[in-house]
Amino acid sequence: MKTFKHLLLLACVAISFTACSNKDKFDVDAQLRSDTTTIRKFITDNKIPALKDKSGIFYQVLEPGSGNVTYSASTSVTADYEGKLLSGLVFDSSKGTPLVFSLGGVITGWQIAIPYIQKGGKIRFIIPSYYGYANSSVGSIPANSILDFTVTLADVK
Repeated sequence: MKTFKHLLLLACVAISFTACSNKDKFDVDAQLRSDTTTIRKFITDNKIPALKDKSGIFYQVLEPGSGNVTYSASTSVTADYEGKLLSGLVFDSSKGTPLVFSLGGVITGWQIAIPYIQKGGKIRFIIPSYYGYANSSVGSIPANSILDFTVTLADVK
């Protein structure tokens, strides 16, 4: 029995090293280039008049909102949102009931896109996987997924 436990422990250690080496081989730049090509095709095919942020996020301000909040990591946003994969699969939604978030507590894509609007504003942004969950799977979101969000800000503090 003791030998079995040692073999199991050795297998777990080997698997963890393998997982680490695969993650180390992840090429962020190559993935960003691939994502950008896919996003450009998606917005062209769907006639979405999106602009590209210097980060690589594509966005479309649907309503600018009003106010003059200067955003920081501690800014509290109350948002009604829907997140989809490019396939159209909805992976998350506030379902019409706005939720409160600290801007510093959400994925980087939100931190980059949300400052384009103010209270009452609405934005659609399509983010390369690097600014979402990168090469990790999260719930129903596969690794390296491009994310498509539509967000309306009910409040900003």
